[in-house]
Amino acid sequence: MSRKKIIVMGFMGNCPIAGVIWQHIHYIVGLQELGHEVYYIEDSARIPYNPVTFQTDGDTTYAGEVLDALAKRYGFDGRWSFCPRYQNDPAAGTLGLSLARIRELYREADAILNVCGSQEFNEDLLQSERILYVESDPGVEQIKVDQGNQGTLDYLNRHHALFTFGENIGAPEFPVPLHGLKWLPTRQPVVTSLWHTEGYPAEGAVFTSIANWSTSGKKDIQWKGENYLWSKSLEFIKFSPAPVASGESFQLATDIKNEEERELFLSQDWSLVLPHLLSSDYDSYVRYIQASKGEFTVAKDQYVRLNAGWFSDRTACYLASGRPAITQETGFTKHYGNTGGLFAYSTIAEIVEAVREINSDYKKHCRLAYELACEVFEARKVLASLLDRAGI
Repeated sequence: MSRKKIIVMGFMGNCPIAGVIWQHIHYIVGLQELGHEVYYIEDSARIPYNPVTFQTDGDTTYAGEVLDALAKRYGFDGRWSFCPRYQNDPAAGTLGLSLARIRELYREADAILNVCGSQEFNEDLLQSERILYVESDPGVEQIKVDQGNQGTLDYLNRHHALFTFGENIGAPEFPVPLHGLKWLPTRQPVVTSLWHTEGYPAEGAVFTSIANWSTSGKKDIQWKGENYLWSKSLEFIKFSPAPVASGESFQLATDIKNEEERELFLSQDWSLVLPHLLSSDYDSYVRYIQASKGEFTVAKDQYVRLNAGWFSDRTACYLASGRPAITQETGFTKHYGNTGGLFAYSTIAEIVEAVREINSDYKKHCRLAYELACEVFEARKVLASLLDRAGI
């Protein structure tokens, strides 16, 4: 593959929480490992969020500090920019590369990756005809197109190619019509060398996960008379008896404000920890995952009921750390999983069986988890395939 000039666009400065940061870093580092000249650009009218102060305001200081530190650490120093389009004069407030240089890069780039479909268009960006849409949350955009949402269709059609984590989109098991749009399956790339550890967790380690608790409303959508929810909270409640049923304590890093819901989980042998330090410190996020016995988690209602074939980028990081995972079935097992190291479930009984299987030979399942991450999610493989299918 010849060396290309590639821009990654996303929102890890705008929303610098650990899960978001790692999602983007894997694209940047993975493309660099393929030998490409990689730039990271945020060019948005969104107001940045500070996870330390919990404030959302127009101050770009924290965003700039985070991006500068990441660039120095992960090899894109001097190749990043944060352009605050919400300011009266965004050129004067741009951090890193200047707005004039951003415009040049848009014209020069062989490909621009719109990670998570988070980048809004502007006149400068639309000078490029090589923008690749990379969708991490399948289902909502497909439903909007089916409902005749012209704004969604116009936005998607401005992209050179459409990629989605929903690997079943377009297959018979995914019920939403595509109306002629060509969706290409992809996966969260993971640079496994950034996660791999030879050791095992300390005695007494438990299955963990990290989650936003109440996110319904943001991307909830109605389709054919039914509500499809974006929140995980109802799915966690549905499977809250899992620790008692399996005889295994679970821990969840989340902020459950409803006292009744908190008591439900505590009564079912869950421990709860606040996620704020993990969210604001991407190194603590890694250490938490590596100190876990494995992951137990759920999927969002939308992914499950639409059978989208979605898989969590965070769960892929557990696997890359050599930590086995038990996660809710979304149709992804059509493509991988359930062969050791990674187990899908739809019932409490299947959770119990997965815990039993992992405990029967824990070291084996740690090894299989890591091997699966290398086979399925390794960034060089995922991104080389993405660029090849986009004709880059």
